[in-house]
Amino acid sequence: MYRAVKILLLTLCLAMPALATVLKAQEDIHPLIDALGVGDFPERETAIKALVASNDPRVGEILQLLSDGQLYVNSETGGPVLVLGGTEDEPTYADPISGEIVSDVDPDYMSKVKINNSLRTVIATATSQLTLLSPDRSARLAAAQGLLKDADPANLDLLTSALAEEKDAEVKNTMEAARAVMMLKSDVSAEEKKAAVNTVAARGGRDALTILNSALATAPDELKGAIQTNINAINRSLALWDVGQNVWYGLSLASVLLLAAIGLAITFGVMGVINMAHGEMVMIGAYTTYVVQEYISSAFPELGNYSLAFSVPAAFLFTGCVGLVIERVVIRYLYGRPLETLLATWGVSLILQQAVRTIFGPTNREVRNPSWMSGAFELGGLSITWNRLWIIIFSMAVFFTLLVLLKRSAFGLQMRAVTQNRRMASSMGIRTGWVDAFTFALGSGIAGIAGVALSQIDNVSPNLGQSYIIDSFMVVVFGGVGNLWGTLVGALSLGVLNKFLEPFAGAVLGKILVLVLIILFIQKRPRGLFALKGRAVEA
Repeated sequence: MYRAVKILLLTLCLAMPALATVLKAQEDIHPLIDALGVGDFPERETAIKALVASNDPRVGEILQLLSDGQLYVNSETGGPVLVLGGTEDEPTYADPISGEIVSDVDPDYMSKVKINNSLRTVIATATSQLTLLSPDRSARLAAAQGLLKDADPANLDLLTSALAEEKDAEVKNTMEAARAVMMLKSDVSAEEKKAAVNTVAARGGRDALTILNSALATAPDELKGAIQTNINAINRSLALWDVGQNVWYGLSLASVLLLAAIGLAITFGVMGVINMAHGEMVMIGAYTTYVVQEYISSAFPELGNYSLAFSVPAAFLFTGCVGLVIERVVIRYLYGRPLETLLATWGVSLILQQAVRTIFGPTNREVRNPSWMSGAFELGGLSITWNRLWIIIFSMAVFFTLLVLLKRSAFGLQMRAVTQNRRMASSMGIRTGWVDAFTFALGSGIAGIAGVALSQIDNVSPNLGQSYIIDSFMVVVFGGVGNLWGTLVGALSLGVLNKFLEPFAGAVLGKILVLVLIILFIQKRPRGLFALKGRAVEA
């Protein structure tokens, strides 16, 4: 027992100097904090750097309070810097270290410790320095990215020491890039700068190009050749990635056009009906998504992230029923008269638009993206958003599901028979009227599914369908009426072509050029790329 007490007393004696050092640091930091409230912006910058140099663990919190505008000082006496709290009517002021409320403070004389944009940059850099050695990987990565953006050569030694201890590959690469940029701005040897140029160039991308272009203006003559060579290489690489990015944008647009046009291809091909209300089916599907999401959010909030899973069948069934009613009430009396069908369905589209305006109002409705469809990721030099990627996958799933339905089911067999020779199909006992009705309902239901997808990338408004109806008709006519593979190829062709024309001709002129090209193409192939075959079709 006696020996244990001796060891305990010895341990306390050895710990006393360290404890005294900590207490001294806590006492010494107050003057550094008070210096923030003295002088102008240059003096304030010096005070910030002195705070960082103290290596006190509470400096990060103090700088955050300064950045948020919560530090105040007595404008008359220049007294201690305090933290604002309380309410607007009854403000309180506390010590920034202990948090204790200071009672003898007159709020009328307290003014905010102001900072400008230059000081905000200094604070951001200082925060990066403080978190560069953090045990938290995300904090270190954010700090390295902050230093890469600022690239102040004064932080070169700190970054070098942090780099020697870093194990994570991504964080280390970012630190190496930041160190290379700092070396380009510092007075190191030409060989070291050349190595830094190669490090920056190895990252590639537009950020590296900006850094090298900036370094080229002040680089010594013996280094300009190497910098220019790397700039040219990055420009060539970016040009290739830009082509890939345009192809991605084209595929994204093509998936939207495919979803919007695939239902129209079925109704147009089987029934010969020019359905100008097809865009409104898309719009109804988008509003169904909105209603389902609102209901699930209020009744079952824990399922809010999966509302789209419920919206797809709901939109398909509801818009399919609406399409069935339209066919039974209006369209079945107009078969064989395409002009009257066009005018009638245009009138139906106006009625549906006004009905939606009456129920939901004319303003846009927000349909929130689930977490798994939010954000983006980098793939090489491509920026890919999750919502577009999922829509491409979804559109292809719908396409192949519909293809199996048409090729492997009895209903699909009847539909293809009616498409190729209506009279012969009727003579074989197929009820062509009901085939027409359910085909129109199927096409409308698929348009509703397209509305579910479009609600994730476009505004849900009464005019949503009008943006896609013309493009849908162009896809159907170009690919071949009633042919699903033709619709797929047509959507891919027009989507990619649009995105390659837009940078040179603009969005509007690009669509006009596409329309002119389709008109010229139809002069040579009136039935599109993939014409249906059959006695009735070829007659």
